[in-house]
Amino acid sequence: MYQIDFNKPQNIHFIGIGGISMSGLAEILLGRGFHITGSDSQDSALLTRLRNKGAEIFIGQSADNIKNDCEAVVYTAAIHPDNPEFVAAKEAGIPMLSRADLLGEIMQNYRVSIAVAGTHGKTTTTSMASHVLLAADMDPTISVGGILQSIHGNIRVGESGTFLTEACEYTNSFLSLYPMIGIILNVDADHLDFFKDLDDIANSFHRFAAQIPADGTLIIDRDTKKFDTVTDGIDCEIITTSLTADADYTASDVTFDGNGCASFTCIERGKRLGSFRLSVPGIHNVSNALAAIAMARKLGIAPEVIAEGLHSFTGTDRRFEYKGKMKGVTVVDDYAHHPTEITATINAALQYPHRELWVIFQPHTYTRTKALLPEFAEALSAADHVVLAPIYAAREKDIYGVSSDDVAEEIAKLGTDVRSFGTFKEIEEYVRAQCSVGDLLITMGAGNVTNIGPELID
Repeated sequence: MYQIDFNKPQNIHFIGIGGISMSGLAEILLGRGFHITGSDSQDSALLTRLRNKGAEIFIGQSADNIKNDCEAVVYTAAIHPDNPEFVAAKEAGIPMLSRADLLGEIMQNYRVSIAVAGTHGKTTTTSMASHVLLAADMDPTISVGGILQSIHGNIRVGESGTFLTEACEYTNSFLSLYPMIGIILNVDADHLDFFKDLDDIANSFHRFAAQIPADGTLIIDRDTKKFDTVTDGIDCEIITTSLTADADYTASDVTFDGNGCASFTCIERGKRLGSFRLSVPGIHNVSNALAAIAMARKLGIAPEVIAEGLHSFTGTDRRFEYKGKMKGVTVVDDYAHHPTEITATINAALQYPHRELWVIFQPHTYTRTKALLPEFAEALSAADHVVLAPIYAAREKDIYGVSSDDVAEEIAKLGTDVRSFGTFKEIEEYVRAQCSVGDLLITMGAGNVTNIGPELID
């Protein structure tokens, strides 16, 4: 594989530079003096940010975007071999790296590299850990899969030897990483368009854990499915967290305030470490916080500094994000697109002040919807009212014989009020007519369902 020399800035082109991770990696290279060009299908705020930092951006993808002075090309997993820029780079013999390859190479330049993996909670936990590292004045470089207001985006370029990033399991991207500290939050059945089943996913997480060097550390939730499979034969130190089982880091005396945000006592290896108060709702965020605490303690950060960092974190975009009011109805937006995530978000919502709970859900990908149809219905049925948008296809084609109407049918069998509509306009008209003062309405999903909230709020 081609190795980039980070001490000798080059001309690098990014195919699909507008993605949350790709744009972050491009910004890191810009900070090191590289000349960056890149293309994407449409403009965005992330691309404007890159332009302001000196990148040359093309809207639309064409072989002409691959210039003669291009020394390497980086591409995302979403780029197919027939992409015109991909073809042009290949024909020109330009070295090519996947996004994950580049991330792995960047991490090798840092003394302390931390990678947060897991089927759910990566962005939130990485953000929590970011706040803790910043509170400790560790000046980290951070790459997070969402917009974090405290760093004014999804990337922060620090001057220290500490690097913190998310580690995505899709297409085994995280197997390009060799972190000193690896965090595994959970292992669940997802991305079944790539993985065969839960065993296949667990084996990939095991391979990720096995890449942590012997003098490194794995932090893992003791309640993780296939825990023994994931940790079997791992050479590095293993630190465990748990909300329910014996572990190195646990939580006791958990209480919730009026907005559903938890306070708890952290128990470190049987002894009281301290009290912690979160500014994001839900019991699942206590679990995320334990992983951040375990990481911070491994780095020698004092409990009071950890508490300060965790309390200062008020969330990232699209994670139980308050959007505004619609005639007395609170509108929140959330990225949850897997049954486990939906359950966590709805449980958090049940702790939040409201009269009745409305969920506008947009299923994400046909394969996930078909494989987990009963689980989606069970998770969504915990709301008082469910409104379904058409499935967001993402990278897939509609060849799987499943639709949002099928999800609605399963939810109705469980006795929950549910409607399925073909357009966002119909959904907006329906909820405007049906919601009442004091209700809580959540737009939920990984697609463009997030666009509904701004249309609804006053």
